Amino acid sequence: MDTALRPELIALDVDGTLLLTGQPVSPRVRAAVRAASAAGAHVVITTGRTLLATRLVVEELGLQEGQALCSNGAVHVDVSNWKPLALHTFDPKPAVGVLRSRFPDMVLSVEKVGVGTWTTGYYPGSFRLGEYRFVEDSELSLEPTTRLNGWWPGGTLADMVKLLDELTLPGAGWVHGDNEPFLVASKQGVSKGWALERLRQQLGIPRAATLAIGDGYNDREMLTWAGHSVAMGNAVPPILELADEITLDVHEDGVAVVLERWFHN
Repeated sequence: MDTALRPELIALDVDGTLLLTGQPVSPRVRAAVRAASAAGAHVVITTGRTLLATRLVVEELGLQEGQALCSNGAVHVDVSNWKPLALHTFDPKPAVGVLRSRFPDMVLSVEKVGVGTWTTGYYPGSFRLGEYRFVEDSELSLEPTTRLNGWWPGGTLADMVKLLDELTLPGAGWVHGDNEPFLVASKQGVSKGWALERLRQQLGIPRAATLAIGDGYNDREMLTWAGHSVAMGNAVPPILELADEITLDVHEDGVAVVLERWFHN
């Protein structure tokens, strides 16, 4: 991206990008994000996190207006009141059946947007925010959902991906975790990049004035979409390969290094 052209739409991933999971946003990154927002850029937190988990980060950043894309683009929310502007749902029942037949011990869960999570068991790193209800498989499909999570305690990420490549999840696409045997299924066609393009068109912002920063497999479509894409130094190899630029690691405030080119306190 030409450094003379300030980005007008900035998509920022959360975990591994804005912060290390379980740790706060650094003061430098927080200041850089706030400076971009204060200058009039549309700073859009674009994450795999649920609405409830995203809200914690947005509030920590001190952003009081604007929009966020949660659950890998399936949930579009106004951060001034945390009311969803768009929900992209699918019927999880067929996908639940396919996953259960191939992974009998997989822990499955669905998002209840703004309410909590219904799950068949515990899984590592789960954000137990709001209502956290233990249910049977049949209850997961009582209503359409924005996301279906799966964690496979019985195998490795590599084994899970190999088995999934042989399967089709009816009505849904999926993305796997960066290190753990974890997957998130969303409505077919929904991704961070897809949701950002919808938002870009709504805002009337040129593609050349878009910037995206991320580190994980679920950032692939977002970085491909952006006018200028930046991978964190700690990104997984495929993301490092496709990005236009590689910044410093998350613990070295890589996001701030990029934003400070255009935005200052």
